[in-house]
Amino acid sequence: MQNQKIRNDKRIFILLLVLMSCSMRSLAVSLNDSVPPGNNFQKAAFRLWYPDNYKSISGIIVLMPGSNGDGRGWTSDIFWQELAQKHNFALLGCYFTDYKHDDMNIESYTNAENGSGQALLDVISRFGEKSGFKELSNTPLVLWGHSAGGQFNYEFVCWKPERVIAFVVNKGGFYYSALASKQTRNVPGLFFTGDKDIESRKYIIKGIFLMNRRAGALWCFGEEPGAGHEIGQTQKLAARFFDNIIPLRLQNKAVEDSSSELKLLMSESGLIGDNQSKTITPFATAPKGDFQTSWLPDALFGEAWLSFIKGTGN
Repeated sequence: MQNQKIRNDKRIFILLLVLMSCSMRSLAVSLNDSVPPGNNFQKAAFRLWYPDNYKSISGIIVLMPGSNGDGRGWTSDIFWQELAQKHNFALLGCYFTDYKHDDMNIESYTNAENGSGQALLDVISRFGEKSGFKELSNTPLVLWGHSAGGQFNYEFVCWKPERVIAFVVNKGGFYYSALASKQTRNVPGLFFTGDKDIESRKYIIKGIFLMNRRAGALWCFGEEPGAGHEIGQTQKLAARFFDNIIPLRLQNKAVEDSSSELKLLMSESGLIGDNQSKTITPFATAPKGDFQTSWLPDALFGEAWLSFIKGTGN
């Protein structure tokens, strides 16, 4: 009898958790929109998610999936919802597809400056009108993506760096830009490869990273041990990165003041991670001129980064 009572109590507890989860999800708003086919994309459809108790929206986490993938469902992921709510952000799931062309493994829509980037900004402004949050037309963005999604992120921040708080380049294969502008290099970025991914992806991403680090980019690089082209543990480390960077760059930025700029971070404000020795040193004592290193915003993220590259994280 005692065992039966315990089982019944567990069922009731689980049912209550499910009901609470459903209730929490019902207290949010999801809006859908799309734009007509454009110069470098055939489809562009989007979903905006935010809690219905928001008085304003401070930023948007943009979720970009892999090649021709539909990321709108990612806005239902509790992982991203919790991070968004912590910072008073919305989520934006994206679905881009290419026109049929000869090299479908080279996604045209990832070249943001050629039309797809403006489509993203246009739909965000329309969501601002629909939702009543007019500030969305100038709201800063955090860019998460995988594979082609990371390619889009890199091209977008090269095109509109002033709009981006932080971004991720994640195991993608083809990029239209190489040496980024100084303004783009000042946007904190996190670059991922997987040590079992194909060699070309690894060399391309690391090459872009190293070239721009040599020019002082506030970027971090991590190769995931034992991982191929899957998302793996990159989402967790990216969320930690965003969690640290968002308050640093939004410091003193008023939501209603669309003209206010994101706070510029200085190299010396962070730490230096040595990707080869897997160690962290203060900026002041780090060897100068060695850009086989990562810029780390603080010690808390630095420890998470070390666990990631060593393969010891959870």
